Amino acid sequence: MTSTVLATPMYSENAQAPLDPPMRRWELDAPGVRNLALRDVPRPRPGLREVLVRIQAVSLNYRDILMWEGRMGELAQPFVPGSDFAGEVVELGPFATRFSIGERVIGVDIEDWIDGAAPGRHTNTIAVSGRLSEFVVVSEDMLVAAPQTLSPEEASTLPTAGLTAWMAVVETGRVRAGQTWVVQGTGGVSLFALQFAAAHGATVILTSSSDEKLALGLTLGARAGVNYRTHPDWDREVMALTRGRGADAVIEMAAGENLATSVEALAYGGRILLVGLLDSDRVSTPVGPLLLRRATINAIGVGPRRALEDMIRAIDSLEIRPAVAATYDFADLQAAMNHLQAGAFGKVVVRVRA
Repeated sequence: MTSTVLATPMYSENAQAPLDPPMRRWELDAPGVRNLALRDVPRPRPGLREVLVRIQAVSLNYRDILMWEGRMGELAQPFVPGSDFAGEVVELGPFATRFSIGERVIGVDIEDWIDGAAPGRHTNTIAVSGRLSEFVVVSEDMLVAAPQTLSPEEASTLPTAGLTAWMAVVETGRVRAGQTWVVQGTGGVSLFALQFAAAHGATVILTSSSDEKLALGLTLGARAGVNYRTHPDWDREVMALTRGRGADAVIEMAAGENLATSVEALAYGGRILLVGLLDSDRVSTPVGPLLLRRATINAIGVGPRRALEDMIRAIDSLEIRPAVAATYDFADLQAAMNHLQAGAFGKVVVRVRA
């Protein structure tokens, strides 16, 4: 399948520019974060079944760096970066009925995937872009109501990191009280997975290379932490903590040879939820331990709009608050990117607020 980048609809060539109020947005003229520029452009106008959203906050993902460097397909021009956002509806296009002016919303990552096991064959294959802008036009079908209990900065972290973790822990992993889950790392997806598993009554063991981050993870609900730098055979630590039983599930963030260690940490009938490829874009593990444990490996990505709405109701009910490492002003995008690349505990957010 050919990868495509869906550009956010801009303003009409037939619009009278003097009548369109100006706004600011970030643009990328060529691959490479160094080529980002903050520019003034006319405000877009919504078309059929579209809404104009005032962007309040945009959360950054590691995949954003890959996209901006041109490593996830050709960039549309002008390329406006950013995908995950929270905002407020300020104008309705013709026949737009799902939302009212003033409603708080967040975006959906996959176009035309309302529900079901997988998106359609003709939807976008990588993230929608165009959200690092003071205003954007969005199809009403690619929006959901924001959580009532979260700020815009917190809500902006949900469309990718939050939903990916929800798909791993709840939709696919079927977490249950009394289970033991291993969660690798302290990025956005990992910390959401920790919180979702703990909120459902599971015991969570967190792994990280930082004792400081492990201590912070305990405050979010982890029962124990294992430093994989000081304990390279961290599966033995998991076995000791579970009295030899092993983990019911492992959130796999590294891939590569780390997968073999994850298999060794499993209980019989355990499951690996493969989310990340921080170490490698391949996986390597002996088949014998997989067969012995009758293990299951599931590849995880973001989910349908229905799952996002389910997750938002759960977040409001369970009073889960996303771990936001830092919030940066709109003009400080480069500093935000530097923080993301350095390895943040949780999510890095850009406050837009036009």
